[in-house]
Amino acid sequence: MINESIIDAMVRMARDAMQRAHAPYSGQPVGACVLASDGTLYGGCSVENASYGLSCCAERVAIFRAIADSKREFDAIAVVADTAEPCVPCGSCCQVMAEFKIRDVIMANLKGDIEIADLMDLAPCATGKIHNFRGLHSHEE
Repeated sequence: MINESIIDAMVRMARDAMQRAHAPYSGQPVGACVLASDGTLYGGCSVENASYGLSCCAERVAIFRAIADSKREFDAIAVVADTAEPCVPCGSCCQVMAEFKIRDVIMANLKGDIEIADLMDLAPCATGKIHNFRGLHSHEE
C-alpha cells in the first residue's frame, strides 16, 4: 500500500487536472493521477466529445500520458470529481487498469472523502494480457 503523503499528492494532482477537463455535455469534470513505479506522477482530465464514444475518461488520459512517456509499470491511480461520494472509475477504465496491473485505486471527491479499493474488488472480471491477475500481485506477498 502507498503512504499517505503520496496519496495526498496524487489526489491534489488529480484535483488540479480536473480543472482542465473538457466536460460541456455531462457537466461533470473528472481528474486523475497515475503513479508510475519509478515514482513519477501523471495527471489526466476527462475530455468529452459530442460523439460520446470518442470521449476519454481522466483515468485513461493519465495512463496514456504515462505510456507515451515510456512507462509500463504502475503502483496506483487516483480519480477525483465533484460528487457526493468518492468518484468510482467506469468499467472501461478498470479494464485499462487491469491491462497495466494497477491494483490500488484511490477514489476521492472535492469534499475530501477518500476511499482506496483493490481493482479486483471494483472490476473482478477485468481481463488483460494476464490470466491470473490476483495471483500475480497478491496483497499477501
